[in-house]
Amino acid sequence: MSNAPFLPLLLTIIEAVGTLAFALSGLLEAARKRLDAVGVCLVAGLAAFGGGTLRDVLLDRRPFVWVAHSEWLWVLLALCIAAMAFLRARHFAPTEKAMQWPDALGLGLFSATGTQLALAQDLPGIVAVLMGVITATFGGVLRDVVCNEIPTAFSDHRPYAICAFIGGWVLVLAQHAGLAASLALVLGAACATGLRVAALLTGFTLPRWSSGDAA
Repeated sequence: MSNAPFLPLLLTIIEAVGTLAFALSGLLEAARKRLDAVGVCLVAGLAAFGGGTLRDVLLDRRPFVWVAHSEWLWVLLALCIAAMAFLRARHFAPTEKAMQWPDALGLGLFSATGTQLALAQDLPGIVAVLMGVITATFGGVLRDVVCNEIPTAFSDHRPYAICAFIGGWVLVLAQHAGLAASLALVLGAACATGLRVAALLTGFTLPRWSSGDAA
C-alpha cells in the first residue's frame, strides 16, 4: 500500500508542518540568543531545512525539498518577520522551554517522513529508520551549533534521537503488519512526538556517563 495515491500528499503536508515547527524552534532559539534579523532567518532556515537537505543528499533525491517547494522559503521569511515584530512589540522573552515544544513536533514529523522516503527506495528497515533519525535531528544540530550550544540531540539526557528511532521502527513494523502506509506514517510520527513530549513533561532522563572518581 506504499503507493497509495494519498501518500504523496500526506508526505508533503507532514513535511510542511514539520518544516514550520522546526523553523519556529530555530526562530525562538535565535531570538533567545539575541541574534540580528539575518541571524534569525539563517538559524530558522537551518533548523527547518537542514535535516531534509542531508536526507535528500544521502538518498540522492533531486531537487532538494526546499527547491521543490520554493514557496516554503517565502513562508519562512514571512514567519521570521512576523515573529520578530511580535516579540519586539510585546517585549516577549523566549525561553529554552518554549523552543522545546515545536522542536518535539518537528522531531516526530521528520522522523516519519525520512523513514518513509527511505522505505520508498526499498532500503532495509534499519537504514530507513536511521535516515529518519538523521532527518529529524540534523536541523536541530545545525541550529544549536550556530547558536553556540552543545546540540540537544547529544546533550539533553531526556530521550531525543531515541524517540525518533522508536517512531521510525513503529512506522516500519506497522507497514510490515499490513497497515496502510499513510496510517503507519501518522502512527510513527505520533509515537516519536508523543515520547518526546512525555519525556519533557515527566523529566525522565537516560543514564548519564560517569567517569568515576579520579584515581
